[in-house]
Amino acid sequence: MKLEQTHIGRRGLLIGAVSLTAALAGCTTTASQNAPTPLVARRPLGPPSEAEMALRYAALEDEGHQLPAVPFKQIDPKFYRQRVENTTGEPAGTIVVDTPSKFLYVIEPGGTAMRYGVGLGRAGFAWEGEGVIQWRQKWPRWKPPAEMIARQPELAKYSVENGGQEPGPSNPLGARALYIFKDGQDTLYRLHGTKEWSSIGKAVSSGCVRLINQDVIDLYQRVPYKARIVVKQ
Repeated sequence: MKLEQTHIGRRGLLIGAVSLTAALAGCTTTASQNAPTPLVARRPLGPPSEAEMALRYAALEDEGHQLPAVPFKQIDPKFYRQRVENTTGEPAGTIVVDTPSKFLYVIEPGGTAMRYGVGLGRAGFAWEGEGVIQWRQKWPRWKPPAEMIARQPELAKYSVENGGQEPGPSNPLGARALYIFKDGQDTLYRLHGTKEWSSIGKAVSSGCVRLINQDVIDLYQRVPYKARIVVKQ
């Protein structure tokens, strides 16, 4: 009789343990299913502090080339690199060039965008539409097109046939160049760096879309190959 009671008691304990485990598992599952979805962190918007600006536009060495500090206080603050609300209507991962406002945006998740001031040359106003960043290059060579050489014969030494201009801070393409293609064809439209910081926010004589060298280095890190780009006139 004692043996039978002991056997029943042990069975009861086992059944109870299994039931408790199942109940706990059920609670865990329920809690997981009801957990709130994490929100995308909202990062600070607008121009950073003056100390941060001094760091962003400080002199630096990049790929063996020396870049001077940018006197950012002489630039309109709206053209500083800064995070803003995404008002473009484009999804995350898209690059938007707003030529009338002379802004370039990299759209981020969560409703924000990194915005850069740009300068625009004649070529910068010559193309609009959608394309992809087909190619990116650090410290590219500059090879002026034949039409430019025809206007400025002194540039013939930098022609395609002569191998272009050596990379460096004085090169018109600056520290980085991003090449835009459409339907597999080169549009001849570029996003590139410049040492001429005073041209940011202005229409200039030549070139496509130019950014301060420190900004184009930052842009290069954010924009992958095949990124979609929209240019709005």
